[in-house]
Parts: sequence; C-alpha cells; structure tokens
Amino acid sequence: MNLTESIEEKSFRNEVRDFVTKNLPADIKDKVLTFRHLAKEDYVRWHAILDSVGWSAPSWPVEYGGTGWSGTYRTIFEEECLLGGAPRLLAHVGMIGPVLINYGTEQQKDFFLQKTRALELLWCQGYSEPGAGSDLASLKTRADREGDHYVVNGQKTWTSLSHWADWMFALVRTSQTERPQDGISFLLIDMNTPGITRRQIRQVNGADELTEVFFDQVKVPVENLVGDENKGWTVAKSLLQHERMNQADIGLCARMMRRLKEVAMNQEKRGRPLLADPVFRARVSTVEAELMAHQWAIKRTLSLMENGDGGRIGIPLLKLGATAIVQKASELLMECAGPDALPFISEALNEENSIELPNAIEIHTLMANYLDWRKISIYGGTTEVTKGIVAKQIGL
Repeated sequence: MNLTESIEEKSFRNEVRDFVTKNLPADIKDKVLTFRHLAKEDYVRWHAILDSVGWSAPSWPVEYGGTGWSGTYRTIFEEECLLGGAPRLLAHVGMIGPVLINYGTEQQKDFFLQKTRALELLWCQGYSEPGAGSDLASLKTRADREGDHYVVNGQKTWTSLSHWADWMFALVRTSQTERPQDGISFLLIDMNTPGITRRQIRQVNGADELTEVFFDQVKVPVENLVGDENKGWTVAKSLLQHERMNQADIGLCARMMRRLKEVAMNQEKRGRPLLADPVFRARVSTVEAELMAHQWAIKRTLSLMENGDGGRIGIPLLKLGATAIVQKASELLMECAGPDALPFISEALNEENSIELPNAIEIHTLMANYLDWRKISIYGGTTEVTKGIVAKQIGL
C-alpha cells in the first residue's frame, strides 16, 4: 500500500479543486458550509454542472456515460468537492446505476441509465420498514405475481427524498421461505402509480427529507424485476457495498475538521482563541489523528479492492470510522459555540439572518444539526450491526 499520491493523482486533485472553485455557485457553497438546508433545485443545479463535463456518475463505466475512474480517483473527487463546499451527489445515482449495469436487462439499461445519469429521473430507496431496519431481511412488504404484474402491498419508512422521486428501487417479499433472504425480490416502482401514498416525516432539525411510503394494491410490471425472482438479496448486497463505501465520507470528515478549527479560532476563551486552550486543542488533535488514520484506512481498502480483494472487511470499518469522526467533531463544534448553540433558531437553517456574530448562522444551526448527526450511527446499518458484520467476516 502506497500512502503517497502519485503525480497523476495530485494533478487530478488539483483539477477537481480548481473546477469546484470556479464552477460551484456561491449561494450553494454558502448553504453547505453553514449547515443549512438545501433545496431540490440546489442539488439539480450542481449535478447539471458536473454532468456538463461528464462527472455526474463517478462510479459508472465509461460505456454507460460514467467516468471510469478508479476507487482512488472517485475518493479524491468526493473529498475535493465536499471540501470545496459542494453538496454531495444524490447517492441514488451511484447506487442504482451500478446495480442496473450489473443485473439489469438491456431494456432496463436503455430506459433508465441515461435518464438517471442526467437526473431526468430521481430515485429513492425502498428498503427500511417499521420493524425491518437493520434487520432488513425481516421485511414484510409483499409483491404477489398476478399475470404480467406484481401487486405490491405494504409500507416503507425512513425513505430519503421520496417526495422528490420519480422511481423507487425496492426490496419486496415474493415468497415465504425458511431463510427469509431467499424470498426477497428487487423491483423498480414508478412513484406515480395509483395506490402509492407518501407522507413526509419532520426531523429533529426541521428538515423533511425522510418519508413514509404506503403501497395499496400497486401494480408493477414484471419487466421491472431486477435479477431473478426471490434472488433480490444478492442484488441488495451489491448495492449495499456501494452505499457503505459512500459512507466512508472522507470529504465530510475533512470538511468538519476544517470548520471545527476555523470556528475554534474565532471563538474566544479568556481573551484567547479557544483553539489556544491546551485541553481543547488536545481534544481537537485527537479527532484529527483519527481522521488521519481514517484516510490511511481508506487508502488501504482501495488498494485491496483495486488488487482484486473485495475490501469486504474494510468497507464496514470505514463506515464506523466516519461515524465516529463526524459525531465527535460535531460535539466539539457545539462546545465551541457554548451557550450560543442552545437556541434552536429554525430560520437560520433556511434563510439569511441579521445576527452579527462570528460564525453566526453556523452557530445557530449547530444544535439542530448536532442532533441530526446522531442518525449516522443508525442509517446504512447501525454501529452495533456493522460491528457484528465485521466480527462475522473475520471469524469471531
């Protein structure tokens, strides 16, 4: 494993950094760096800018309109975009795209891939259900075959951005078997189909990106099945590998650390910057050391993957590392703000305000976002479940 970047990788990093600096709209950058809510139009606008240079689907092969980048190049791209204040790409492009490329029919590829890459179609992920989150195999939403259609009944929850979505990729139960994973299928569902009801869930930070989705006698054509019937768990595991690699979140971790140090320099304690306090500085340094170790772990995992090892143990460990760093950094940001972080000023999350203090908008969004960041140890597999996966893989 080489911990230093090659000349080509350094050149690519500079290229991405320069592109973000010149092309990222200032209003989007300001929202991202001050932890405020982004509108659908913000994501679509940035995606279109990236698509104009062929960068909107970093994990896709070139023949399907992607970049063909290695895992290392994709990681550099993500890190520089997030450090530069760009919103993350809508994750579903990098999840459903590779799944359709690997498991989809030619008809599915022809219909969905180009539209997905260009964001002409927006997707949501129909996995979690009440009582089937981390234990996903216990899902109960049914899809019963009736001629050339499946009839879907059930409920999905914690569904990100379904109120924006045109289509859902969903796991549904098509058979009752002794081993629950064997009776699950992977369906593509048009969200405008009669019988679908969406209800937004208001989150603790005031956002409403999560929804509940209800299916009542929803008819889905059989040709929307991805892979074989009752073999959707195999497809789902492939997708989860992409999801968990995205959750390595090196760009977010690095950006959080940068902002932490900036805010700590602007906040004072006894007439000196808070970062000059030896106790607080030691705590910041500890998280920074964890970030450095996380960067090395990513390089090691990518090296293994690019040399034929699936990185199956490393990927869940990266999710654990990113979770710890983001949550610890958010705790330290809260301490930087001190009592100023206590008010929940919802207007600060959405609009400009006139509070004239160092980092004013950021401080008044901290409480909401600190609480919201607790969820990262739950989604994509709880910390406890992820540790169990690692233990099983190494034979404990």
